[in-house]
Amino acid sequence: MRCTIGLKRRHGLAKRGLVAAISACVATAAAAKPPGAEAVMIRMITCDGEGVRMEVYLPLSVDRHMRGGQSVIGYYTLDLTDVNKGKPLEPVRVTLSTDQKTVTVDQYLRGLPPTRIPVTGGTVDFDQRFAKRAKCGPFQSQDPDFGN
Repeated sequence: MRCTIGLKRRHGLAKRGLVAAISACVATAAAAKPPGAEAVMIRMITCDGEGVRMEVYLPLSVDRHMRGGQSVIGYYTLDLTDVNKGKPLEPVRVTLSTDQKTVTVDQYLRGLPPTRIPVTGGTVDFDQRFAKRAKCGPFQSQDPDFGN
């Protein structure tokens, strides 16, 4: 008899534990906040290399309002889809020079040297493996066909 009562108690506790766990999951999902305005990104630089495309995205809040000397964390994409390696997003530090003539993209997570891109566009090297001699359009250019 004692064995039966003990099993019923354990079964009851297991049910309550399961209900509590499910409730916690539902409450957490319901309380999760959507990303704020700072999470909205806009493409600010596009570059075409030999079989690859690079893009730099910055928060929409700095679009057309970036000051000389200001640094912002954005995202860099290296589109290697054509070589079946995908299109990863990588956080980068983007700095507009004080004279507002150069944009520096610092891929700080990979330890690569910072890439300096003229604001008016130009040919640069991002990554010695995939992104050499990349032709970049002007900074803050939203035209995807800048080179055509």
